[in-house]
Amino acid sequence: MKERDYDVIIAGGGLAGTLAAYRLRQLHPAMRLLLLEGSTQLGGNHTWSFHDTDIAPEARAWIAPFVAHRWPQQQVRFPKYTRMLALGYNTVFAEILHRTAISLLGESVRFEAAVRAIGPHRVELANGEELCGACVIDARGLGAVDGLTLAYQKFVGLEVRFDRPHGQPYPIIMDATAAQHDGYRFVYTLPYADDRMLIEDTYYSDTPDLDLPALEQRCDDYARTRGWTIAEIRRREKGVLPVVLGGSADAILAQKPAGVPAIGVRGGFFHHTTSYSFPFAVRSAEIIAAAGPLTSEALDPLMQDWSHRHWQGQRFFRLLNRMLFWAAKPAERYRVLERFYELGEPLIGRFYNADLTRTDKARVLLGWPPVPVHRALRVVAETKTNPIAQPAA
Repeated sequence: MKERDYDVIIAGGGLAGTLAAYRLRQLHPAMRLLLLEGSTQLGGNHTWSFHDTDIAPEARAWIAPFVAHRWPQQQVRFPKYTRMLALGYNTVFAEILHRTAISLLGESVRFEAAVRAIGPHRVELANGEELCGACVIDARGLGAVDGLTLAYQKFVGLEVRFDRPHGQPYPIIMDATAAQHDGYRFVYTLPYADDRMLIEDTYYSDTPDLDLPALEQRCDDYARTRGWTIAEIRRREKGVLPVVLGGSADAILAQKPAGVPAIGVRGGFFHHTTSYSFPFAVRSAEIIAAAGPLTSEALDPLMQDWSHRHWQGQRFFRLLNRMLFWAAKPAERYRVLERFYELGEPLIGRFYNADLTRTDKARVLLGWPPVPVHRALRVVAETKTNPIAQPAA
């Protein structure tokens, strides 16, 4: 084997790869570290959000420079009610992720470095260059995966400037008073300044298809229903995120090269109902930075074990997803969330943090509308097909 040029090479400068590199550099300033990104910016064109309760207090200290905005409360809206939640809410922009990480990582980042192949101690770039390292980490995002049963959370977002102040001082993380389309639809709004806001038209849908012009028009229509006139579209973003209904961690891990530790959604680290990934990217960064010795041989089994434990811990959320997508009629899916947000605020916080107690789980399922009992029972098992859609036995 060639002499190893680096201690750690991270392939992929998205959220998980960037946070891992940043934390490694913080705690190991002399480390020979390389972060490879195929584009010209870390983090792509994304917005990530998380609740205060999603992140341990000690971790919130080191991620603080990435947070663009924090609000002490947020609102949800449904046809039956509107509710304020006093769960602190935070947002991270890709441009701030990039700027903050580069200020620390500097020349440890290589842009326009497309990866062709990786192994436990080597990375081959698209230009044929070969790099060697004691530890190679795969953070390239989720590719096509066989063996998972998926639905989708998909969205189109517009960062806009209005012609006058909008008057909304807090995020509305779920406005389900909007007309329902394509499954469960809600609008998500984050106010950045008196006249600026991110408006996302979001769907819990059976398909990953996005009609960009139609969804952008719905963002504009929503603004008009709120009495706002968009003067400028400053940025566009879109996303199709996995909502897992069934499968195993092995299906995710099968796509990674043998012996190479995987992080981010590449390793299966995301919330199976909300699709939130930021808290898990923070946790993986801390695990990697604290690991020793930091080699592929040592880190790969550690991350695989966490992936399997994480998958087991998400089992209840996959059950909820099957009830939402398979047992509830599409036009009535909003009623499931409408009831959920009537529950106690601490429970809602634990739900987002994927840390529900047994009592919490019973409370969530109790009186679950609008799902008939016989339909709920038919979707309990993790199957590859929708049993409700099959001929009745």
